[in-house]
This record gives sequence, structure tokens and C-alpha cells, in this order.
Amino acid sequence: MLPLALVLAFLLTPVLEIYLLVQVGEAIGAWPTVGLLVAETLLGGWIVRREGRRAWRSLQETVRRGAVPDRELGDAALVMAGGVLLLIPGLITDVLGLAFVLPFTRPLVRRVASRYAARRMRIAGDRASMTFPPGAAGPGPAGFGPLGPFGPAADDRDPGTPRGPVVRGEVVEEDDHPSRT
Repeated sequence: MLPLALVLAFLLTPVLEIYLLVQVGEAIGAWPTVGLLVAETLLGGWIVRREGRRAWRSLQETVRRGAVPDRELGDAALVMAGGVLLLIPGLITDVLGLAFVLPFTRPLVRRVASRYAARRMRIAGDRASMTFPPGAAGPGPAGFGPLGPFGPAADDRDPGTPRGPVVRGEVVEEDDHPSRT
């Protein structure tokens, strides 16, 4: 579903951008529309620079403290994505880019994006648990254990058992037969 949505977004966004630019150009004129796009790009570049520095300093300070920089990484990613959206000419991408970059709209976008990501992770976990049910150890003693072909963890091994996959069996020594000599 997500790849289809991305393909549609890449196909429909330029069409919507052109349509909106034509409508705004008819309403306010061609040169004011071009001026609006240039002003949005310049303002967006200045804001991205300022907020990017702020996000970088916050990320560095959080790492220096030894804390997990989850909010700071989210802010840095949103500022970067907003900067890319502001570089794309068009009114829709500029508005979306400004929502990612502006300090008073970014927390809302970050919350929405983190909820979406959490939901996607939950769905992926559900799919994985259906594919690999917990406790499925494999086909019997000669098959794969819960850790795949590498057998149990090192704690569960007998002290004399070597590391790595072990094939259980017995050695049979044959006597020399006169027909083989």
C-alpha cells in the first residue's frame, strides 16, 4: 500500500503544483507569483539554516549528556526533509516544508510522524510474529533450534561442545577388505 501511495504522490504532486501555480498566477499575476516563489525559497533557506543549527546543537548536547536523542533526531530529520521540500519549486511543497521546519509547527509534525512510525512498526511486528511464531524451534533434534542453524546460545551448550553448528553422528571404521587392495 505504501509504495502505491508514494508512486501516486510523485505523479500527482507536480500536476497539483502546476495547477495551483496557474490558479495563483491568474489571480495575482505572473510576476507576483514568481516573486512569491522566490520569497518563499529565500525565507525557507534562512529558516532551514537557523533551525538546522539549532537542531544540531541540541543533538550534540543530548549526546554529550549521554541521553537517547530521540526528539533531537526527529527534529534534525524534519528540518532536513523540510529543507528538501523548500528547494522543490511549488506552493504545496513550500507550505509542507515550512510546516516541517518552523519551530512552532515541527512538534505537531513530529508527533504525527512518530505515531505513524509506531503504527507501522506494530504492523510489521504482527506480520513477523505470524511468519515466525514464538517458540517455533524447528524440525526436531537434528533440525534447527530457536536460534536458527547455529543451535542454542553459548550458555545452553555443554562445556565440551564446540562453537558453531554441530552435526551429531558416529564414526564407523571399516576393516580392510581383500577386494579393495
